[in-house]
Amino acid sequence: MAQDNREILEALRFELSFLEDGGYGRSPHTPWRPPSIFEDSPICLNFSDAARPHPCNSCLLMNFVPAEGRTQDVPCRFIPITPDGQTVDDFYRTASQIEMEEALAAWLRAQIQKIEGHSSTETGSGLSISTFTSSARRDPVPLNHT
Repeated sequence: MAQDNREILEALRFELSFLEDGGYGRSPHTPWRPPSIFEDSPICLNFSDAARPHPCNSCLLMNFVPAEGRTQDVPCRFIPITPDGQTVDDFYRTASQIEMEEALAAWLRAQIQKIEGHSSTETGSGLSISTFTSSARRDPVPLNHT
């Protein structure tokens, strides 16, 4: 497995663990605001730094941001995390925190499985993370609140 893919796999596993351990619960430092997916995670280069001195294009998560989302102020909000192409940003506007966290956990598990599956069959051909991502972005699909 290429070094970049190992780093990405490690970051995704860490993010899943962070999520499952309640990392996106309300912060005692900012209890008035809900946590921001990816931005309030230790995998964010600007974690706990309001000045945001590190450019997002240096983040491993940029591998999952479609081209049209890469110029946004916070590109990781535009990662499609559902099979229908809903992004973190879509979930902020149409879903609850619990629904977003459930979708995020499913997406993280799927990405981890894809990378692990490809790494076990890799033949040294220079596997690229683009194997795991799609540049296609679909329109947001409202969640059914039943």
